[in-house]
Amino acid sequence: MEKEVIISIKGMQKYENAEPDTIELVTGGRLERDGESFTLSYQESAVTGMDGTLTTFQIEPERVTLLRVGEYTSQMVFQEGRRHMSMYNTPYGTMSIGVNTRHLTAQVGESGGDIEIDSASEFYHRVGGLNVLHTKHMAAARGCSLKQ
Repeated sequence: MEKEVIISIKGMQKYENAEPDTIELVTGGRLERDGESFTLSYQESAVTGMDGTLTTFQIEPERVTLLRVGEYTSQMVFQEGRRHMSMYNTPYGTMSIGVNTRHLTAQVGESGGDIEIDSASEFYHRVGGLNVLHTKHMAAARGCSLKQ
């Protein structure tokens, strides 16, 4: 199964001694199902500052993996109560990131769903920020083109 969907993303990052940084985005994307797993993907744009990057959420029972390929390349694994390490490549260099997932909810189906991730990011083994990501998707109406 593969279908076009509308994706709504709200992300917030909190850093020490700074106001929270919030981004909201509504975009077209694709939802694919493979057994019990789902893949939700979309093209980043200038709005997010990552134009030319494909972002994909691989949603499995108990775990969500965020993959970015393009100008910015990374793989972050979110699993409640677990810490995962990854590399984050940007046009400015590469850094090691630890992701400690404090809360994860992923309820995804063919007609829509929600993903909520509450995590702490570590840069070079020091907490860099707290992150909250809420993603919703729903099936696109027939005849609705989501091409960007």
